[in-house]
Amino acid sequence: MRKGEQTRAAILNAALELAGRDGLEGLTIGLLADRMQMSKSGVFAHFGSREDLQVEVIREYHRRFEEEVFFPSVILPRGLPRLRALVSRWMDKRIREVTTGCIYISGAVEYDDRAESAVRDQLVASVQAWRRALLRAITQAKEVGHLRRDADPHLMLFEMYSLTLGLHHDARFLREPGAVEIARIALEKLILSYQSG
Repeated sequence: MRKGEQTRAAILNAALELAGRDGLEGLTIGLLADRMQMSKSGVFAHFGSREDLQVEVIREYHRRFEEEVFFPSVILPRGLPRLRALVSRWMDKRIREVTTGCIYISGAVEYDDRAESAVRDQLVASVQAWRRALLRAITQAKEVGHLRRDADPHLMLFEMYSLTLGLHHDARFLREPGAVEIARIALEKLILSYQSG
C-alpha cells in the first residue's frame, strides 16, 4: 500500500471511531485533522468534502460489517445454521458497539427525517443491504423446512431487528447491566417460536 493510501486508510479509521462516538454529524474535517495531526487541507485532499468523508465512513463501516458478520456466516449451510450464525455475529457486533457506538443506529436517528442527501442515501442503502441478507437467510430457513410453513419472514425480520435495537437502547442509553443476556434469551426464544416441529 502506497503512503497516500495508508494515510487515507488511517484517516478513515479515525473517522469511523469519531463517527461511532459522536455520530456522522459530529464528524468534522477540523476534528479529524486535529486527531490526525494534519491540516484541514490535508484531510480534504483525501476526501474532497465533509459529505464525501461521511459517505466513505458509511461504506467502510458496511465493508467491515460484512467481513465480521455476513461473510463468515454465509459459508454455513442454508437454514438455521446460517441464520443463527448471522444473528449471533450481529449480536456480538452490537455488544461491542455498546461502548463504541453503531453508525447504523446513530445514523438512523440523525437522518430519519432529513431531506435526501448522499449521506442519507448511502446509510439507507447499507442498512437495506443488511436487512435483505437477513431476510434471505430467514426465507431460506423456511424453504429448507427449518422454520414453520406459516412463518412470515418479514415479521420475523422486524422482530429480530427490534430486539437488537432494544439491546442497543437498554445497554447503551439506559446502561442496564442485564441487557445483553436478556437480548440473547429473547432472540433465541424468537427463533424457537418460528422453528418447525
